[in-house]
Amino acid sequence: MRLSHNPLTAELLRALVVLVDEAGVTRAAHRLGVSQPAASLILRQLREIFGDPLLVRAQGGMAATERGRALREGAAQALAEIDGLLVAPEDFDPSACRQTFTIAMPDHILPLLLNGVMREFRARAPMARLVIRALGPEYDFEGALASGTADIVISNWPTPPPYLRISTLFEDRFVCLVDREHPFTREPPTPEVYLAAAHIAPSDYAIAHRGVVETYLGGLKLQRDRRIVVGYFSMAPYLLPGTDLVFTATRHFAEHFARVLDLAIVESPVAYPSIRFYQLWHERMHHSPTHRWLRRLVGDMRQLHERAAAGSPPSPRLSHG
Repeated sequence: MRLSHNPLTAELLRALVVLVDEAGVTRAAHRLGVSQPAASLILRQLREIFGDPLLVRAQGGMAATERGRALREGAAQALAEIDGLLVAPEDFDPSACRQTFTIAMPDHILPLLLNGVMREFRARAPMARLVIRALGPEYDFEGALASGTADIVISNWPTPPPYLRISTLFEDRFVCLVDREHPFTREPPTPEVYLAAAHIAPSDYAIAHRGVVETYLGGLKLQRDRRIVVGYFSMAPYLLPGTDLVFTATRHFAEHFARVLDLAIVESPVAYPSIRFYQLWHERMHHSPTHRWLRRLVGDMRQLHERAAAGSPPSPRLSHG
């Protein structure tokens, strides 16, 4: 079968990947940043080019054809190679970089571990800019990564999107943060007492991704009493002093606020799994030297934080990506 002579651009290839991933025009349009009619027109162009419907009606919506799934993999590989051709040479010099980078992350990461990264970023790329974007239910982080409006997402969801690139930053475990006079500090709670207590809980950071605590408890068919729900994770510790509230958080987060507020750390009676923090990025940026440099910088987050806390100078080995 001969393909159409319509030009197959990188933009159409990216649209093909998104259309197949989303298995529909409406969600694909949102991720591509275009109207639904425009996304329908793009799908029609792709169908003409490849001589295949690509998406067909299925129970509950649409599904990719076998040919569509195969084309999606080829398109993703082609895009990676195209991006590799168009980026700057490998001898990227961050000291001359004037690029604006965007990192999206939950607010509890920012004040604790990012300080070392900030020191390194300013020392190595003084002319570059960095935008920190808060994750939230209204923020389409997958679309932002696909379109390039975000470079990296940092999070800890139990099931990150499988098509995104990922690298682990560090692991931590859950503890309970409470007032110093809380009953839990005098008698360690049982799982039943813990679940029945009044909890502060953060709202979900993305519509499709529940927090680790709720995901784990849901898998056990258990619930905790989410008496207070806050939109900002870092707000919760300030609500604890003088109350009977319980806040379940990672140990590094709890230790920070136990030092600055009249709070105590209590071991969790529920054996939550270790929590993994990671960075996510899109395949289209995987081979970019500037992006690799940023990922390496963020990848050393914990080490840089420890050096910053100790007052050590930045490490020269991060000056190249």
